[in-house]
Amino acid sequence: MVFIETLITIFLILVIVIIFAKGVVIIQPYEQGLQIRLGKYVGRMNPGFRWVVPFLTDITKLDLRTLVIDVPSQEVITKDNSPTNVDAIIYVRVIDPEKAYFEVANYRIATVALAQTSLRGIIGDMELDEVLYNRDVINTKLRDILDRETDQWGVKVERVEIKEVDPVEAVKNAMTEQTAAERARRAAILRADGEKRSAILKAEGLRQSMILEAEGERQSKVLRAEGERLSRILQAQGEAQGLRILSVGAAPLDKKAITVLSLDALKTMANGQATKIIFPFEVSQLIRQGAKFLGATDETAEEVAGRPVMDESILGEIPKQEAVDAILKEIQDAVPKVSEDELKDTSKRRLTVDAIREDAQTPPGA
Repeated sequence: MVFIETLITIFLILVIVIIFAKGVVIIQPYEQGLQIRLGKYVGRMNPGFRWVVPFLTDITKLDLRTLVIDVPSQEVITKDNSPTNVDAIIYVRVIDPEKAYFEVANYRIATVALAQTSLRGIIGDMELDEVLYNRDVINTKLRDILDRETDQWGVKVERVEIKEVDPVEAVKNAMTEQTAAERARRAAILRADGEKRSAILKAEGLRQSMILEAEGERQSKVLRAEGERLSRILQAQGEAQGLRILSVGAAPLDKKAITVLSLDALKTMANGQATKIIFPFEVSQLIRQGAKFLGATDETAEEVAGRPVMDESILGEIPKQEAVDAILKEIQDAVPKVSEDELKDTSKRRLTVDAIREDAQTPPGA
């Protein structure tokens, strides 16, 4: 009898312990508990150790941390009728546990469904290029829509990110061809621009080279003409001075001296091997008599000496050696000095110009 009472006592103690343990509730720091007793909402339960009436009270724990919800990929038709597979990620957080539990059956499923429908509407109003390049706009629009709709559920949509935009295979092939064509067009434009710049630079270099060559040729001709002019002036002045000295020295000679000089001249002329015709003095005398008959007169030495002396100013000023040296120095200074490096550059430039001219003269396809 005592043994039976002991067993009953132990059993009752175990039942009491089990019942007490059944009523123990531990709320984590990141959770919020909702207490419902006999179908009636009693209130929230803050984090920590709590005890409720067992079997009569139902405790629901809600996680208040930011949750990451994956929106499954779905096929969406864009504005330009391009089928595209789009998925997204949503970051949500429960800010009102009562609304998140009582206003919606499952706020996660509801948020995903709302995100899918809203995403179809947003992308349906955009072309494929806008979808690919304006993801930030899509993220902002989708977040605003979800945040406005989920506010009545006590859920805050913190962030939305489009994870992947994957057009169908046919659209991908078309985009690949379009990209290849665009790159080929840009390459052709760059190549044409490079050829144009190269032609412009070649033409500019040829023009400058021709200008420099023409300028050098002009300066050379000017200096050469100046030298020839000075040489002719000096030569003419020398010949005039010689003739003047000869005329001054021959003025006092008489007819006999002239005859002797004439005989010496004939003797010198006769020494050559060439055929010569020499008129005798009688013929020259006959010619002289004929000239007198026609009115010509012989001038005596006194008459020649009495003639007015020619003005020497007609000969001009005969430059001295110092003046000639000064003129030559001025011409030498006027010629630009060219260093050895400049001569090398000039030769290279001329070679380049010759090559360009040969390329220009070479017919296409030769």
